[in-house]
Amino acid sequence: MSMKTPNTSRPAGTQGGAGRARSRSRSAAASGEDAQARKARQMRRLGEAVLARVDYVRAETAARTRESGEAVDPAVQQSFERVCVNSTTAVARWIAGDGLEVTNDSARESARIFGELAAHRAASLQEVARRMFWWRNVFLEVMKEEGSRLRITAAVLKEAQELLQLAMEFSLLRMCKTFDRERARTDEQLASREEELAFMATHDPLTDLPNRTLIVDRIEQMLARASRSQTSVAALFVDLDNFKAINDTLGHAVGDELLQAVAERLQGVVREVDALGRLGGDEFVVLVGDLAADASPVLVAERLLDALKQPFKLGPEGETTVTIGASIGIALADQCSAGDILRDADIAMYRAKWDGRNRYAMYESGMQDVVQERMELEMDLRDALSKKQFFLAYQPTLDLSDMRPTGVEALLRWRHPQRGVVQPNNFIPLLEETGLITDVGRWVLVESCRQGAEWLAAGHEISMAVNVSGRQLDSDQLIDDIRDALADSGLPAHALTIEITETTLMRDVEQTARRLSAVKDLGVRIAIDDFGTGYSSLAHLQRFPVDALKIDRSFVSGLSRNKEGETLIQTLVQLGKALSIKTFAEGIEQEQELTLLREQDCDNGQGFLFARPLEASDAESFLRDFSPPQA
Repeated sequence: MSMKTPNTSRPAGTQGGAGRARSRSRSAAASGEDAQARKARQMRRLGEAVLARVDYVRAETAARTRESGEAVDPAVQQSFERVCVNSTTAVARWIAGDGLEVTNDSARESARIFGELAAHRAASLQEVARRMFWWRNVFLEVMKEEGSRLRITAAVLKEAQELLQLAMEFSLLRMCKTFDRERARTDEQLASREEELAFMATHDPLTDLPNRTLIVDRIEQMLARASRSQTSVAALFVDLDNFKAINDTLGHAVGDELLQAVAERLQGVVREVDALGRLGGDEFVVLVGDLAADASPVLVAERLLDALKQPFKLGPEGETTVTIGASIGIALADQCSAGDILRDADIAMYRAKWDGRNRYAMYESGMQDVVQERMELEMDLRDALSKKQFFLAYQPTLDLSDMRPTGVEALLRWRHPQRGVVQPNNFIPLLEETGLITDVGRWVLVESCRQGAEWLAAGHEISMAVNVSGRQLDSDQLIDDIRDALADSGLPAHALTIEITETTLMRDVEQTARRLSAVKDLGVRIAIDDFGTGYSSLAHLQRFPVDALKIDRSFVSGLSRNKEGETLIQTLVQLGKALSIKTFAEGIEQEQELTLLREQDCDNGQGFLFARPLEASDAESFLRDFSPPQA
């Protein structure tokens, strides 16, 4: 069985026609490829020619900007020219066939520059758009010039123009989006900054508490509500006690940290309906409205004082322990202004401070006159040193065994031209409170050492005792002041005794012991004044380089009244002897007191029985003419 193969042959004429068609197709393809290649070459030549004139495009665009008459900041113009160069380079390279990534890079750089202009509000969107159109026109003119010179075909030139227009539209779109985004971001930042500035204008930057401006506003609001509801408003003026000494001793960083910690504690005991603010420095204020049994101003004041009782642990590791109290003034108001209630609370606060500190006081009529007098006294006191109104009185001390003078105690006095001689109790606490005691105390050291050296040179073998305040003992400057006073006067160091109260001694045991040891190294003697009235223990006494104990006058005056007084004196004298410390009795006014002290073997004494405090000339006469009383 045979298989037949189908006949697939075609007529010869048919084969020839198909071959000619394929030949024409190949020829047309080749012709098209040549045309594309010619166009590509022309595009590249055109792009490179424009690229070579990038500086001209920049300069001509800048010239047209100037011709428009628009004033532009030099920095802004420089940004425009950077965009001009960047865009000219990118579009020229795109025309030359470098690809779209070139324009993408250019767009990102231009967007960044546009963003800077928008963020700084250096130029408006309209200004930037006009300059872009001027740039496009210059670019187009240059491209036509180069196209004519290079005999670029109209079709190629048209395609290049289309690329330029496409780039222009793309840049405008990018620019608008960038401006919108940057302006929105800038507006948000400005709004946020305005909120911050508004907060800063009404709040204390250290504690974030309302400041005086906001506190006054809140008082006015509370007073308005109180008027409608027929209730009262209370303001509590809180002033920290001895804050300046802490600030000066431990530094402002610790002081700031303490203020922040105080603010946090106070905030913890204030009701949500009330307000706590910081008026400045170490002054806070609490506003209490809708007064009720659980929110009486006195109860609030007690809570505030209780909140401050626990010591504050400060420093990165809590290594610094600080204890601080506060004086609180309370004022009630219903019809007065914000300024009035703050003034009254401030006056009451001063009353609390003068009454002993770490307490509160209610405002009462008549307080303002007292405060005014106190303020005037303080102003006069600030000028007293420069006007040479201070002088020293000297009270002799005697050896009770042979009743001969062995020294004098220098006591500060103030002679005012109108007030006369002001009593020490009326101005020395104010010197301490204002910090003036540091400068005045330095003057006392200098003057007493000078006088002591003068008396030694005159043949009076006596020592000079000088009281040192807690403020002075808070700083190492005291050591330098003592050294300088001795050097300038020529007084031997062993002839100077520094007296420190027992209470002052216990304020900061570690630092006090260090400073007193440095004073002792100078050769100066150290005495504890008003001994028995503080809280020192035998262990504490052994830590300090003490040479003498001055027994407080309250114990001496008790000798003549009861047997217990004699027992106390005996105990204190025996304590001194056990520690190899001299004992001095203060305030001896009666012969019976002197007799009992001599029986107890007290070493030294002073008091009105022998002499009152004397001015320098009278003290010298006393030393020269004194004869001991007959036994």
